[in-house]
Amino acid sequence: MHVVYPVVLAALLFSIGVYGVLARRNAILVLMSVELMLNAVNLNLVTFDVWLADALRSGQVLTLFVIVIAAAEVGLGLAIVLLVFRNRTTISVDSLRALADRDEPEQLAGGDQVASPDKPEQVASR
Repeated sequence: MHVVYPVVLAALLFSIGVYGVLARRNAILVLMSVELMLNAVNLNLVTFDVWLADALRSGQVLTLFVIVIAAAEVGLGLAIVLLVFRNRTTISVDSLRALADRDEPEQLAGGDQVASPDKPEQVASR
């Protein structure tokens, strides 16, 4: 089998993953696109390991490490998405640009409030 077929398939998978990361606004679909990109890298690692006939099988060992890292990334990513959904009731990436909670004004050390940039009518009380 030629080395070109798996490399073209990996390039196609990687490009679909890049499109998914750039175009999607759902956090779960972005995580799935990152996984697709990592699987394309794994396919390339195994392909070139077999093609070069490495005695140590270092491409396949590195693929196992990438799979372990990808599994940890999925676990943490889904935990973050569930936490954000519980707090904000949305997982849209566009609505999660600002991570600060804008509903409550910031508190200073002495109990004074700082004026919020969204609400100019609030002034620092002293």
